[in-house]
Amino acid sequence: MPDLLAPRFGANIDPTLPDLDAPFARAAIADRAGLDLIAVQDHPYNRRMFETWTLLSMLAARTGRVHLVTNVANIPLRPPAMLAKQAATLDLLSGGRVELGIGAGAFWQGITAYGVPHRAPGEAYGAFKDALTIIRGMLDHAGGSFSYEGKFYRVEGARPGPGPAHRIPIWAGAVGPRMLRLAGRQADGVLVSNSYVPESRLPALNRSIDEGAAQAGRSPSEIRRGYNLMGAIVPEGSGVSPDKGLVGPVEHWIEAIVKLYREDRMDTFVFWPVAGDEQAQIEVFAREVVPAVRAALSGGV
Repeated sequence: MPDLLAPRFGANIDPTLPDLDAPFARAAIADRAGLDLIAVQDHPYNRRMFETWTLLSMLAARTGRVHLVTNVANIPLRPPAMLAKQAATLDLLSGGRVELGIGAGAFWQGITAYGVPHRAPGEAYGAFKDALTIIRGMLDHAGGSFSYEGKFYRVEGARPGPGPAHRIPIWAGAVGPRMLRLAGRQADGVLVSNSYVPESRLPALNRSIDEGAAQAGRSPSEIRRGYNLMGAIVPEGSGVSPDKGLVGPVEHWIEAIVKLYREDRMDTFVFWPVAGDEQAQIEVFAREVVPAVRAALSGGV
């Protein structure tokens, strides 16, 4: 098995109304408790959700150390050159705390309602590949200019600066083998959710990432593997359906995450509470689950 990267932990911040204070309260828990990441999904066509970059900017201003990641930015609705500019700006203003998750788009009814033409799977892949190349190129050429001619996106002598405070990692929201191989070739990490990629599918996911890494002459250990853990930290007999994802008491979560790390090569875990008091759930994850997992893995990483 390839070397494993040090584990990281985060919490997804739900951008849904009506509680205007909830995102900031949840982010504050993550920041104070020492989580590595806070993540926000990007569904601007959902009438009850805030716009993700605006919310992330506000969260950056209200936190001091935790990193911020889009989980994942909707490429069809966000031109890649401008997305790179947004990421670089927020990274500079936040002191180097931005990580960029990007996806090819999934909910096309909502996307096309915003005036973007529908893309067939092959077109979505091609557009994502163009976007990944442009974003990385723009971020890496902040002191000069960058050009790229793709089928779906192009930039011609773009001047990207001001540059980010650090090299911004790019996470690919990828599920299919072709997208995963592309991520293995070009991305810094892959973000998937247990609701779409159950544990039984992780070996195949890892094989595809590793194949892409080998095609690019990269070590498989260079690519982080992020897992959105949807579920609930609840006592036995709580009545929360196992269909909600990973469901059980603190001990069950500790055991599951240790296994996911040691046996399934997942190294970044983003808790996505789906039942009960979500703020309290994040507190339990940050204060009880994460320290115990770190202790269990110390010396065995």
